[in-house]
Amino acid sequence: MSRFKKSKFNPETLQIEVISYSVKDYVWWSLRNIGWIVLVGTSSILLFDFAFDSPKDRVQSREIAFLESQISRLENDIDEMVSVLDNIEVRDDAIYRTIFGTDPYPEYRRNPGIGGADRNRALRGYDHTDDISDLTVRVAEVQRRLVAQSRSFDEVIELANTHEERLNSIPAIQPVRNYDLKRVASGWGNRFHPIYKVMKFHYGMDFSAPTGTEIFATGDGVVVKVRRSYTGYGRHIVIQHGFGYETLYAHMSKTLVVKGQKVIRGETIGLVGNTGTSVAPHLHYEVSKDGKKVNPAHYYFNDLTPAQYEILLQNAEVAHQSFD
Repeated sequence: MSRFKKSKFNPETLQIEVISYSVKDYVWWSLRNIGWIVLVGTSSILLFDFAFDSPKDRVQSREIAFLESQISRLENDIDEMVSVLDNIEVRDDAIYRTIFGTDPYPEYRRNPGIGGADRNRALRGYDHTDDISDLTVRVAEVQRRLVAQSRSFDEVIELANTHEERLNSIPAIQPVRNYDLKRVASGWGNRFHPIYKVMKFHYGMDFSAPTGTEIFATGDGVVVKVRRSYTGYGRHIVIQHGFGYETLYAHMSKTLVVKGQKVIRGETIGLVGNTGTSVAPHLHYEVSKDGKKVNPAHYYFNDLTPAQYEILLQNAEVAHQSFD
């Protein structure tokens, strides 16, 4: 039988007849064979891909493993940097800035907040999105803290460069020598005014001493006021020391400096007197820091022993009436 013919049983004649293939038979045969080929081919490819990695897949797998190990290493490196940065910030506030007597670096400047659009939008949609996004956020945080710490160190360096000048400017001695004092007539706090006969807050200290007793500048600075008045402070001097410090010396009998003159700690600037609103010869002395009057007794650390300092405070507390 020809390869292009087929046998078919004829029920009417009850005989097997040989007939030629039709076009439909050829189409069906072709589609069936193609289907088998596709099925076998696809199955083979899927089985091969499932059971074996291609060279390209093996290269990509190694690269992914390498990148994941690098992500882990970077996370550890960032942890170490954060730990070191924490330590530096603590030392900056607790040691360096304490040495120079300044406030800790503000927290809002160390850790400024950031807002706005999603900065990691381009990283979304990948298998390692969360890891990379977290690393990006932490690196940005470390960068901000490093910039802030750098600025803080700039301030500390400036403090170090001006440290000697700052120390010399602090009003750190008594304005009248101890052996010239009769007594500390009045200290800081509420006192009974000798003239107005009312309780008033006394913003300074009164040192009782004979008229003509020398008065000393308590720190380096520039004389910004020399004034004579028949009331209030009487003859008085104001010295601006810089770094926020200012001192006032009142009720003098004589001033020995002029406005604009530079003075150094311990230099004689005037003599004790009884001018202005005063009932006895004395020096009224005030200290201001950053525009606010403060207790002068807190600054007598250059020429007083701890015992002398305690006695000074006790005497100032006992005095219930000021001299002005």
